[in-house]
Amino acid sequence: MWLPLPPDEIAGLPDGLRYLFWDGGDDGDQPFPGDPRDCVFYVVPYMKRRHVKIRPLPRLSGVRVVQTLTSGVDDVLPGLGAVGPGVRLCNARGVHESSTAELALTLTLSSLRGIPGFVRAQGEERWQGAFHPSLVDKNVLIVGYGAIGQAVEDRLVPFEVARVVRVARSARTTARGPVHPATDLPSLLPDADIVILTTPLTEATRGLVDAAFLAGMKDGALLVNVARGPVVVTDALLGELEAGRLTAALDVTDPEPLPPGHPLWRAPGLLISPHVGGPTTAFRPRAERLVADQLRRFTRGEPLLNVVLTTGRTG
Repeated sequence: MWLPLPPDEIAGLPDGLRYLFWDGGDDGDQPFPGDPRDCVFYVVPYMKRRHVKIRPLPRLSGVRVVQTLTSGVDDVLPGLGAVGPGVRLCNARGVHESSTAELALTLTLSSLRGIPGFVRAQGEERWQGAFHPSLVDKNVLIVGYGAIGQAVEDRLVPFEVARVVRVARSARTTARGPVHPATDLPSLLPDADIVILTTPLTEATRGLVDAAFLAGMKDGALLVNVARGPVVVTDALLGELEAGRLTAALDVTDPEPLPPGHPLWRAPGLLISPHVGGPTTAFRPRAERLVADQLRRFTRGEPLLNVVLTTGRTG
């Protein structure tokens, strides 16, 4: 079992298994902890670049489970072609919802209330008052109503928003109200004061927020992205920001990391955080519980949690 967290620090790991620590190292060149052919359960290193995460996969000939510590699995998918059939890919549902939703709310409030401007004024020792929008009475559209989207709504409700509208791949009904299909977006966007993106990155969502999507948003609306950078077409967003028609707050960008000199850094009306929705003090205890639970299930032959796909299967 290859773990990116020290095994002796994880409570509840089942006995009788051989645990090896491997987190890829700083540059992804950390030696493997043992013969990759012996690894049957691979927990993917967290907060590493894609090439680090998938580096062992071609050599894990006996692997049965690949467990990510992220909600999204898009970084790992390109490497799964190197493993055999029947390998279960599991994500970290239940680990990041609270912290990512917390950041979505933080970015929303900071953007609306002008916090970046206050920080700049503080550095210049200027007392600069201003009138800013409130989250109160705003219409919020959540695009991607999975676990993270639901957690975002949980945090919006106490702020007295006027309305939360939910969008997912397909329509369904929840205790809080209807979830609209993505095909309804053109009719929903014009009424949204704030659009929060929490959708996974898939072929269907790559480039979802393009020029047409942005043109459908009302003047002065705020776009918040805590999903994945490629969900948004960067050049299209830049055009709206530079025109001053929309504002945005991005925890993820395309490209990422955002290189020095990129025009997003200087775009007006934009707040950027460096993909920090997940890495908080909430991560470690939840990740440890998930890993221990999954390994107990694996050793007992019980169904695993959060299975996203099984290699070699279609449909």
